[in-house]
Amino acid sequence: MKPTLSTNTPAWYTEAMSRFFNTTGPCNPEDHYILPPEQRLVHAQLSRYIGSKLYWVLHAPRQIGKTTFLQSWMRQLNTSGQAVACYVSVETCQAFPDAADAIPAVVHAIREFANAFLPKDQVPPLPDSTASSALSQILTEWAALVAPKPLVVLFDEVDVLEDQAMVSFLRQLRSGFARRGVGQFPVSVALVGLRDLRDYLIKSKDGVTLNPGSPFNIKQESATLSNFSAEDVIALASQHTAETGQTFSPEALALVFELTQGQPWLTNSLLQNCVWNLCPDGQPVGVDHIRVAKEQLIQARAVHLDSLAERLRDPRIKRIIQSIMVGESDPQLTVGDDFQLALDLGLVRREQGTPAIANPIYREVIARVLSQGMQDAIPAPEFAWARPDGRLNMDSLLREFQKFWRRHADLWEAKSDYTEAFPHLLLMAFLQRVTNGGGRIEREYAAGRGRMDLAVLYGGAWDIIELKLVHPQDGRAVTVETGLRQCLRYRDQIDPAASCWLVVFDRTPAGRQLPWEARLSWEAVQTAAGVVTVIGG
Repeated sequence: MKPTLSTNTPAWYTEAMSRFFNTTGPCNPEDHYILPPEQRLVHAQLSRYIGSKLYWVLHAPRQIGKTTFLQSWMRQLNTSGQAVACYVSVETCQAFPDAADAIPAVVHAIREFANAFLPKDQVPPLPDSTASSALSQILTEWAALVAPKPLVVLFDEVDVLEDQAMVSFLRQLRSGFARRGVGQFPVSVALVGLRDLRDYLIKSKDGVTLNPGSPFNIKQESATLSNFSAEDVIALASQHTAETGQTFSPEALALVFELTQGQPWLTNSLLQNCVWNLCPDGQPVGVDHIRVAKEQLIQARAVHLDSLAERLRDPRIKRIIQSIMVGESDPQLTVGDDFQLALDLGLVRREQGTPAIANPIYREVIARVLSQGMQDAIPAPEFAWARPDGRLNMDSLLREFQKFWRRHADLWEAKSDYTEAFPHLLLMAFLQRVTNGGGRIEREYAAGRGRMDLAVLYGGAWDIIELKLVHPQDGRAVTVETGLRQCLRYRDQIDPAASCWLVVFDRTPAGRQLPWEARLSWEAVQTAAGVVTVIGG
């Protein structure tokens, strides 16, 4: 309930008290526009967890609403009076791989969060002992303290625990599971993090895999949180419209969902930027505002996007992202832990069964992050890359790229981490250097497609660029023939009047041995569906 305002309340205070699209920390219904997070739970049975005394796992990527859900459910349980529930984050215990240090830190976290969320008479005292068994002791005493109500504990960020700390944490929970019940031990415990419990990599300091004795084989099930649906995006924006009168066009909200695929943090970020910065006086929000908000979000490189960029350095993630970027068909791509890690982090998804980047904004961020160093090293263009009518002179631009490729490709490739995707990244850096501020590049890439599609909009006109690597089994002729069809098909999706360019890089051993005069080809190919300029690199 918001407090009643007096007639002398300053305008800035009134504005600060209104609800808003939240991008920092968990949401609460008093301050933020929020959708019931429990409606996005997948494979969860909340109504059974307490009555049936079940322990369970919730895993989902960062910034998708796990903490919001946990604190919301905690408030519901405590308000209903059916249980005493407490949210506990163990994130601060990350620095302690040894159980002797980590378990006392977990115990102190329990006290800290109980003090924040519960009445003083429900806050457990610190155990007499600081030994690694103190977790079992405080949970036992806490359950007795809140009886006759059952105790529910929601542990967040548990995957920061590792090595012996994780083993000790899980074993103490398992040891109390057999005696769980009112006044004995928590009747229900949730372990929450980025990854499912089966994926936690529990290693000893010397790298030898431990045998923890199935320390949490007591879990009932693993649940996850889904992204917003298209209807959810509309419902979230409608809360703002109902409270302020500011509207969003249906096309704008459809674009929000298309760009974010319902990722909650991205969705809130776009909507927040529109209503706070791009349309601060309450004017209707349209498609153009959403596009500007997207570009500003990418350029701002918020913490969420920076953490995504940092993951690209991980060799396990690199293997997945690079295969998707070059469109490689790899039957081993989704087999094993690497792809599951990328899924758990929210970087990728399965799009009609095909591995792809999770959403267009991430797709753009990944491409820009990986090509940023190249873009910064490319000199300001001095050639005539723009026509007198303001449209892009793609012919001139790609001829200059061929010259640049010949001078720098070998040396720059040697310094690249993503060597297989190096041609794609260098061309994108070259294009970005020119289009920044005056146009935009739409990128399409997914595993198994055998190509990357670029649609460049500048001066109101589209240029379609298809990037392909010569497949060793196909040779250049088959690669070009396939690429012509793909390029024209993509053109028809974007704009049938667009110009088409097919850029073919021959990175096979035989192709690399060809003289530059043979590699840097240029040919206008007339097809039944139009002209495509085929460029060799």
